[in-house]
Amino acid sequence: MPIPQDILSVARPKNTVVIAYGKDKNLYAVRQRVGCRNVDGRHLPVNGPTIGHIIDGVYVPIDNNAVPGTVASSPVDLKDWANIILSDRVFHDILKELSAVYNPSDAMKIYCIAILRVCEHGIKNYELKEAYETSFLSELYPGVALSKNTVSTFLNDLGKALSKIVHFMRDRTSAVSMDHHLLVDGTLKSDESKVNSLSDFSRKARTKGTRDISVLYAFDLEEMEPVCSKCFPGNMLDATSYGSFISENRITKGIIVGDKGFPESAAHEHFEANPDLHYLNPVKRNSKLISRHNMLDFTGILSGYEGITYRKEKCTGTEKWLYSYRDSYKASKEERDWLRRAKKNKTYSLDTLREKQKTFGTIVLESDLDLPSEIAYKAYEKRWEIEIVMRYYKSACEFDETRVQDDYSVIGSEFCDFLSTLLTFRLIKTFDRAGLLEDRTYKKIMSVLSRAKKVRTEGDEWQLIRMNPSHVEMLQELEIIPKPEDPPKKRPGRPKGSKNKPKATPPESIPATEKPKRGRPKGSKNRPKITDNSVGAGS
Repeated sequence: MPIPQDILSVARPKNTVVIAYGKDKNLYAVRQRVGCRNVDGRHLPVNGPTIGHIIDGVYVPIDNNAVPGTVASSPVDLKDWANIILSDRVFHDILKELSAVYNPSDAMKIYCIAILRVCEHGIKNYELKEAYETSFLSELYPGVALSKNTVSTFLNDLGKALSKIVHFMRDRTSAVSMDHHLLVDGTLKSDESKVNSLSDFSRKARTKGTRDISVLYAFDLEEMEPVCSKCFPGNMLDATSYGSFISENRITKGIIVGDKGFPESAAHEHFEANPDLHYLNPVKRNSKLISRHNMLDFTGILSGYEGITYRKEKCTGTEKWLYSYRDSYKASKEERDWLRRAKKNKTYSLDTLREKQKTFGTIVLESDLDLPSEIAYKAYEKRWEIEIVMRYYKSACEFDETRVQDDYSVIGSEFCDFLSTLLTFRLIKTFDRAGLLEDRTYKKIMSVLSRAKKVRTEGDEWQLIRMNPSHVEMLQELEIIPKPEDPPKKRPGRPKGSKNKPKATPPESIPATEKPKRGRPKGSKNRPKITDNSVGAGS
């Protein structure tokens, strides 16, 4: 059916063609001509994407391909500001680290994706472009391509270039100080993909009912931020991947603080080969080392803590020290929990209770360093704080699943998630230093920062929108906007300009002959009183 002439005569962009579609062929799309192809000597046109439609005799462009001058093609004049500015301030050095490995364009793209995943928690890859354009990130770093197809392809290519990710991680581990504590831990992330080799049923699959991938990371306790990470299949035990993780990231110095899933024996050769690399790990409660060295016979009370007893012993024949602790509060809690289960399952036994009471609330650590007992306990205690923050990272930032399919995309996406984790911890440190976490949560602070937008109404000047005074005060505490200057304090003493004024003469210095007499002046006794009548008469 030919296109009606009145439809063809509607003004539309050059190099386009009108296509009729719909059940009755009464709807008209405008498609772009992108070239031609040779078929048997004939040059046939090639149509490109649809760029608009003709509706009621008027050409209406699609927003993504809007013609200049329309509302859709106008710049965004209201953008998220405070959260982006703060993130860039605490995270900018990472852009330099990325630029040492990647070309400037790729480094900028990775950097922007990591920031957007923190400032827009739970953001999907296809939402990155709009979030970028409506935030001040597009003002600080203009021209970054973050469309859906671009990001999808980029993450895949990022995973393929695995050597660059390893290079970046090794640069970070080489900067770790020798006396710093590295907490090594793993976390599981849901990945239901059937086309990548990392997704598999983990040890928690029975309760979760989903496939997982395993992500190991090292955390610098003194800097309070992650140093490196690596993806492993979900069915691989932490002990199996421990040695590979240390070797690939070239962790050669520091003190690794692990949990029971990361025994020293799993990476023994790496500790032997690197004399500046040490470990501090808990041992299992049924370990023979405990009974052999009487580690449950505590010899003192731990300084700086309440209700905690300890014992420290050197293992015979080896350069290994054991540290044991008993927390009386945790012991009573564990005993209550055990009694509750025994009552429910009807398995109570006095002999069993007495045997269990020896280990309730206890922890035994082993290390190749001779440390003060207080330092060893504090280092291991801190790792549980990291566990809490990582749980928040997975839930609040919604990084508990991968949302990508093949191996390369998973690796590339997890690299961006690692950088987002790094930024999250730096923001937490910034909020803590400003004293904001005392009465607010991290989520609440980020919510306030997302409301601090800037608007451009005239010209190119951006202005902060009006905000609640308490929110403005928060921005000032974070040094995002300057604090108002206090009025100058008045100096104590005589006012300015009073230096040359004549001093008042005290009465004592006036001669007696000059002192005024008290009472009515002389001669005023016979003066007539002034009355209203006398005033009227005189006038």
